[in-house]
Amino acid sequence: MTRSDEEQTWDASGLIAEADMRLRQFWDSRVPGSAAPECLMAGALQSLENKGLRLDPACDGLLAAGREAVAGGDFERLHRIDMRLRALMRAATPDPGHKSQKTLRHADWAAFEVAVAFPSDEPVDDATLADRIRGGWLGQLVGAAAGTALEGYTAENLERAFGRIDRYVRPPNTYNDDITFEIAFLEAFAAKGHAVTGADIAENWTGMIPLGWSAEGVALDAIRRGILPPESGRADNPFDEWIGAQMRGVICGMVAPGRARAAARLAWTDAEVSHTGNGILGEVFNAVLAARAFHHSDARALLDEAIALVPEATEYGQAIRTARRACEGAATWQDAWAACDAIYIEYNWIHVLPNAAAQVIGLWWGNGDFDRTLEVICGIGHDVDCNAAQMLGVLGLMQGTAAIAPRWTEPLLQGDIITYMRRPAAIPFDTLVAMTVDAARRHAPVA
Repeated sequence: MTRSDEEQTWDASGLIAEADMRLRQFWDSRVPGSAAPECLMAGALQSLENKGLRLDPACDGLLAAGREAVAGGDFERLHRIDMRLRALMRAATPDPGHKSQKTLRHADWAAFEVAVAFPSDEPVDDATLADRIRGGWLGQLVGAAAGTALEGYTAENLERAFGRIDRYVRPPNTYNDDITFEIAFLEAFAAKGHAVTGADIAENWTGMIPLGWSAEGVALDAIRRGILPPESGRADNPFDEWIGAQMRGVICGMVAPGRARAAARLAWTDAEVSHTGNGILGEVFNAVLAARAFHHSDARALLDEAIALVPEATEYGQAIRTARRACEGAATWQDAWAACDAIYIEYNWIHVLPNAAAQVIGLWWGNGDFDRTLEVICGIGHDVDCNAAQMLGVLGLMQGTAAIAPRWTEPLLQGDIITYMRRPAAIPFDTLVAMTVDAARRHAPVA
């Protein structure tokens, strides 16, 4: 039987609208939590220049034309401009004289491992493990909730708007991407232990996570085309040195308590799903902080130990050392941040380097006090939720749940943790803690 005229007609208007919406998000969007404006195309071009890649001078004119097309709703023109810019980004070539090109980028984990003198593994008191991990997750949730409303803005704007940030500036929730990718990693690690591979993690991403932003979005698209790590982090990914890997480092230290080398290797494996170079080092740094937090009571001593484990020949290693020196030479955290902010003024607020500096300043000036650390990191601005979640997670691992006042945690634990994942869309907090504790215990080395 043949179809009628009505049955054989199909309507492409929905597909066109969806394609236009996705492109508009890349060119003209608002950060979901804070409504900060963001043009990812501008950020992509900026990121390549930060890394020392030469772009065709035509990029500036095309970017301006694209913004004009967005403002005018001319999506046919925007699609054409977007294609031309992506072709020019693919054709970018290294400038050997650029400062970033003169720094070290390790080719793989093996090259990094031999360059670092990791401390010996130390056993963790099993009687305190569950409380420390619970504190780590609480710190992450509080930091993400406090920072989500603030991300994308400068320290000056935040100070004018809120003054001292010693509270949630709006009712908090758990709905953000700060733990989404960590949960996907945790499931992969729980199944495979320290034998987990980037392909294992990537499979969880594509099955559990519907979408990503910047580097994670590019990597997810690549994975769904069958491009696996580490190539998924490299393939046409201008955001490969943004903060997306750094924001998921603490989980690697949670499941390898006291084991800096093991935590760093897990972080490298996870990071190269979506990142390269300095982007990978951001996750390694946070994983080491988390793993070693189980054996420190002094936040500044912990910070110094972790900094020493990132080679100074790398751009990331230089950034965290610069921030550490700024702390010692400043009268206030605001002065320390101003010194670093001036160095990274040409970097996007989502780039890993200025946010690495923000983490160092927050941890140093917070000096082990949870509330003070939150105040400093939230006051700095930039990618606040990612920075606060990671550093407050480290403090939770170091000090346990007693360090975190109920006024921070009670509003977040009224119900399940809500995610934007396909699964788990909701998860009880106690279940998440129990999963992490069980994974850390089951995959601990045999004495």
